[in-house]
Amino acid sequence: MTWRAISARPYAAAKLLYDTIDGSGGYYVSPVDPKYRSLMNVPFTFANADFEKKFFAEAQAAGLESLKGHRSVGGCRASIYNAMPMEGVKALTDFMTAFKAANPIA
Repeated sequence: MTWRAISARPYAAAKLLYDTIDGSGGYYVSPVDPKYRSLMNVPFTFANADFEKKFFAEAQAAGLESLKGHRSVGGCRASIYNAMPMEGVKALTDFMTAFKAANPIA
């Protein structure tokens, strides 16, 4: 893998995840102004906070772990450091899309 490919990966992974959040029609919400968003830690919340516990339980059952946000802030936080393969980010975004479809906001 070339240096250019290695350096592009964090941007592609973050873009995929932020596009999923921003494209959810408000189901998932990024609390961070786009100009300050991290490439490594992606926080998000739910338009309906009642879904948070169910999301964590189903995500863990699907093999997606360590998504709980900071204990003083809550919500979710996906850490997508360089060791996280793009396939892992794709698995999370696929799960988020499926979760949204199975749990519509009333």
